[in-house]
Amino acid sequence: MSDRYDRAVTIYSPDGHLLQVEYAQEAVRRGSTAVGLRTNDCIVVGVEKRSSNPLFDERSMRKISMLDNHVVMTFAGLTADARVLISRAQAEAQSYRLNFERPVTVEYITRFIAQMKQNYTQSNGRRPFGLSCLMGGFDGDGKPHLYQTEPSGIYYEWTGSSTGRAGTTAREYMEKHAGDTVDSMDEQTAVKHVVRTLMSGTEMSEPQLDVAVLRFNQPLRMVECQALDDHMRAIRGEIEAEVKTRLVPNKL
Repeated sequence: MSDRYDRAVTIYSPDGHLLQVEYAQEAVRRGSTAVGLRTNDCIVVGVEKRSSNPLFDERSMRKISMLDNHVVMTFAGLTADARVLISRAQAEAQSYRLNFERPVTVEYITRFIAQMKQNYTQSNGRRPFGLSCLMGGFDGDGKPHLYQTEPSGIYYEWTGSSTGRAGTTAREYMEKHAGDTVDSMDEQTAVKHVVRTLMSGTEMSEPQLDVAVLRFNQPLRMVECQALDDHMRAIRGEIEAEVKTRLVPNKL
């Protein structure tokens, strides 16, 4: 009986769910973990890289993309769906710049993506986009913003957020270890925090992640592999020290 409710995206199940949207959210939960962090002067985004064939050219599938000169996006979910959304968002950002002679705000391009996702939950002959997006960037006044959109079309603004297969674990780590200190973090501290957040939900034996930093009026900068490796070694040392501290019995 329940099978008929997931055959069309426009049909609600008896308990009020759009099953195709929930299936899209499941695609997100099976995707690579992505993390975003906003400080007072920079945006840091990171994404897990799945292990692949050594003959594969990783440059052909980047999960960190620029929507405009001042807006960066990463995602968890279906890469093919992301490619369509990124292309449409880039075209919208260019159109806005031509029509209004100023760059889009981060909220505008986020709302455009969210509206596009929501439209695909109300039309026959389509299916929802199977991805969750993290968009970060700067408005014209230099103020940074970080947003997240879901397959349903809803969006929120965050100081730090995560999505993907270890998204819940990563967000819990950020809430516990960042708190009110995020705004005052410098760039290196923010990068290290993003790396450790990704490591908190995924076992990594080598730098299987991409991390990028965006600052106001500056091009996107990918963090070099050597720097990521240094951060990971330092983090492993901190984790080992924390474990030893917990194992030592308290002296009376």
